[in-house]
Amino acid sequence: MTRVDTRQQLETRISSTTIGRTPPRPSLLLGSQLIFNIGFYSVVPFLAIAMRQEFLLGTTAVALVLGARTFSQQGLFLFGGVAADRWGARRIMLLGCLVRVAGYVVLATASDLPLFLIGAIVTGMGGALFSPAMESLVGAVDRQPVKRRSASLFAWLAVCGECGAVLGPVLGALLLGYDFRTAVLSGAAIFLLMAGVLWKGLPADARLAKATGEPGAWACLRDRRFVCFAAFGSVSLLGYNQLYLGLPLELERAGLETAAFGFVFAYVSVLTIILQLPVSRLARWMGARKALPAGFFLQALGLGAAAILAPVIPAAGTELAPALLLVTGLALGHMMVVPLALALVQDFAGTHGAGSFFGLYSTCGGIAVLLGNLALGPFYAAAETPGPGAAVPWAAIAAASAVSGLCIRYFLPQPGMPRLAWS
Repeated sequence: MTRVDTRQQLETRISSTTIGRTPPRPSLLLGSQLIFNIGFYSVVPFLAIAMRQEFLLGTTAVALVLGARTFSQQGLFLFGGVAADRWGARRIMLLGCLVRVAGYVVLATASDLPLFLIGAIVTGMGGALFSPAMESLVGAVDRQPVKRRSASLFAWLAVCGECGAVLGPVLGALLLGYDFRTAVLSGAAIFLLMAGVLWKGLPADARLAKATGEPGAWACLRDRRFVCFAAFGSVSLLGYNQLYLGLPLELERAGLETAAFGFVFAYVSVLTIILQLPVSRLARWMGARKALPAGFFLQALGLGAAAILAPVIPAAGTELAPALLLVTGLALGHMMVVPLALALVQDFAGTHGAGSFFGLYSTCGGIAVLLGNLALGPFYAAAETPGPGAAVPWAAIAAASAVSGLCIRYFLPQPGMPRLAWS
C-alpha cells in the first residue's frame, strides 16, 4: 500500500465516521464563526471599561475578572473537545451558545465583583465548549475527498473570525451609547439567535463519533508526537498574544498616545483579512515541513526587530515603525502557522474523536500564554522606557519562536505510521 493510498483511505474513514451521512455546509460553519466573534467582541473588549468607569472597580478586580475569563476558556478547551467527541459536536456547539448567553445575562445584572467574576467564568466556559466542536467539524469537512480547496477551511475560518473581530467592537461601541447592560443583552441575543440557526442548520448526524473504543482524551494525551507538536505549536499563540501584553508597552516606550493602539490593531485586522488566504495557499504549496518553520521564523523576525529597536530612542517621525515591524511579523507568522497547524491536528486525530485533539492543542496554547506572560511580566517593566533591559522580553520570545520553528518539523503527523506512545 502506498502512502497516497493510506492518506486517501484515512480521509475516507474520517469523512464517514466523524461527520455522519450529511456533512455540515461550510457556509454555515464559517458564518457561525463570524457571528460568534461579533457577539464576543461586541461585549468583552468593553468589559474592563465598564467595570472601571461605570461600576468603579479597581484595576486588580478588573485584572482578576479578565484573567478568570481567559483561564476558564483556555483551560477547559480539552474538556470541551472531549465532550464533543462523546456527545456530538452539534449538541456541544448549541450548549456552548446557551452557556455564553447565561454568562452574558449574569454580566448584565452584575454590579459587584463576585457577579462579574461568575459571569466572566461562565462566558469563558461557553467558548471552551463551542470552539473545539466547531474546529472538529471544520477539520472533518475540510478533509472531504471531494471539492478540494486552494485554501483550507481553517484559513477561511480565520478570515471570518477576523471580520467578526472588526465588526464586533463597532457594534459594541454603538450599543454602549445606551448603556453597558443594553450592550451585553444584545450580545446575549446574538448568541441565542445563533443557537437557533445552528439547531436548524446543522444536520442531526453532524457528530464526532469515535471509530475506536479508546477514549478520545486518552488518544490525544498518549500520542507523544502530538503532545510535542502541540507544545511547540503553542509558542505561536504566546508570540501573537504579545499584541495584548507587550504592544501597549512598546507604544508607550515610543511616546505614542492611546489612539495609536487602535490604529495598529486595525492594521493587523486589515492585514489578516487581505493576506490570510494568499498566505495559506503559499503554506499549502510549501508543505508543512517548510511552511511551519517559516511561520515561526517570521514571528521571530518581528519580535527580533522589536528587541533591536527597543533600547533606542526613536527618531521623530519613526515612532510607530518598531510597532509596525513587530505586528507585521507576528501577523504574517500567525497566518502561516495557525490554519496549517489546525489542519494537521485533524491528521493526528485520524479516526479518533478529533474534538479532544483540538481541545488539547488550544489548551497547550493557553498554558503557554499563562506561563510565558508570568515569566516575562517582571522583564516587561523595563520595556516601557528605552534602554538595554527593554530588549529582554522581545529577545526571549523571539528565541522561543525560532527554537519552535526548528523543532516542530520533527513532530509532524506521519500517515500510515503507528502512534508514538509514552514509554
